[in-house]
Amino acid sequence: MSTTSVDPAPDPDLARARAGDDAAFARLVAPLRRELHAHCYRMLGSVHDADDALQDALLRAWRAIDRFEDRPGRPGALRSWLYTVATNTSLDTAGRRGRRALPMDLGPSSEHPGDDPPRTEVAWLGPYPDDPDATVEERESVELAFVAALQHLPGNQRAALLLMEVLGFSAAEVATMMATSTASVNSAVQRARATLASKVTGPSQQRTLRTLPDAQLAATVARYTAALEAGDAEALVGLLTADVTWAMPPNAEWYRGTAAVTAFLHAGPLVTPWRHVPARANGQLAVGCYTWDEEAQEWRGMVLDVLTLAPDGRIAEVTAFIGPEHLAGAGLPATLPAGTPLTAPG
Repeated sequence: MSTTSVDPAPDPDLARARAGDDAAFARLVAPLRRELHAHCYRMLGSVHDADDALQDALLRAWRAIDRFEDRPGRPGALRSWLYTVATNTSLDTAGRRGRRALPMDLGPSSEHPGDDPPRTEVAWLGPYPDDPDATVEERESVELAFVAALQHLPGNQRAALLLMEVLGFSAAEVATMMATSTASVNSAVQRARATLASKVTGPSQQRTLRTLPDAQLAATVARYTAALEAGDAEALVGLLTADVTWAMPPNAEWYRGTAAVTAFLHAGPLVTPWRHVPARANGQLAVGCYTWDEEAQEWRGMVLDVLTLAPDGRIAEVTAFIGPEHLAGAGLPATLPAGTPLTAPG
């Protein structure tokens, strides 16, 4: 028995949106807001910039919704169109601001602790809030190493690679979205892959985290925070790889290797009173760090440590994002009460 395919009926909210119903437009884009925001973050390396870019992109889309063609037989046309708008908006933003950086991008590691003030003129890469509903692939695409490497790509290569490799659009679709040829898209992606291969080495954090028992991960975080709170350098160094790196944007200085990191720890973190709260950011283990505020008599959030683990479970990188806004983005409280206890070692 033969059947006749029937194209799905058009979404009534599309017609309403074209007629000027902003609530209908909001319903149309609501299922895509989360993934569009993550795309803007990958493009721009900043939650703040991603917020602004997505808001601008949706405003552009709202103003142009009457020009969007939802022809039958084109499933996902709205998604493709919104990604086109979001990509172009992100490219405009990146063109005005420039690429985001981590301290490692600016110069060699420091041998001795210095008094390097924050570099406010640098556009710093920032952490990304964890999404409990994200897939493994989505978490992998916002890991710090991957997003930091993306910032080394020219805008067109970054966009083409993300649209094809992360979002799954074909080269022909990306060519249409970027108003270029399929050959140009394939060439851009090939060059982007080569750059990323030189910047991102080893397994992704998602692969590493999936191979380690949850109890071991929890114990690592507990031992890390307990060592910092106790000022125990030996216990802390025992958790680190020999070539560990420690960076603290917006400070430009960073340290590599246990000797340099230990000297830095003795000069600051290990002599500072701390309390900690486990968290997640960029699909990775993270820790909210709180310092004592004598005047307010409470622990005040100051730093979000994002941890990168080696395959054996030791900590290979600590990226300590300084600023209370990073804790808020990770869903952590701004302060902890005076009676917050020390972390028990795992």
